Amino acid sequence: MTPTRFAFIKANWHAEIVDRALEGFLQIIPADQVDVFDVPGAFELPLRAQTLARSGRYSAIAAAALIVDGGIYRHDFVAQSVVTGLMQAGLETGVPILSVALTPHQFHDTDHHRTIFAKHFVEKGREAARAALQLCTERMEQVA
Repeated sequence: MTPTRFAFIKANWHAEIVDRALEGFLQIIPADQVDVFDVPGAFELPLRAQTLARSGRYSAIAAAALIVDGGIYRHDFVAQSVVTGLMQAGLETGVPILSVALTPHQFHDTDHHRTIFAKHFVEKGREAARAALQLCTERMEQVA
């Protein structure tokens, strides 16, 4: 039988924005079907996703982070590594891993941008939940 639980992993960097993706996810999938995990930052998402996928407990896993240009390192390198790692974890385990790891072209730590991206993350959380449900349904139909 296919598990009917979902995992949601969220990076703590910019938590006030990233946590909004979980809010959107829970608007679609009931909280009692979702286990929530925190990691320090985006770079830690793929390993946690892979570990959770290998547990066999989850129908799908969503991973959320906001990866911005902090002026110290190449955020595009981090974003590519994270998304590639999430995809690889899904391919290796056969468990859908949905990326809500977003890298905006421009992010300034202002009220205006925090508000815009917080709203955007709610919608991205909803989209991830809809995708998780669709993939779970398709998997169940293939088994039946």
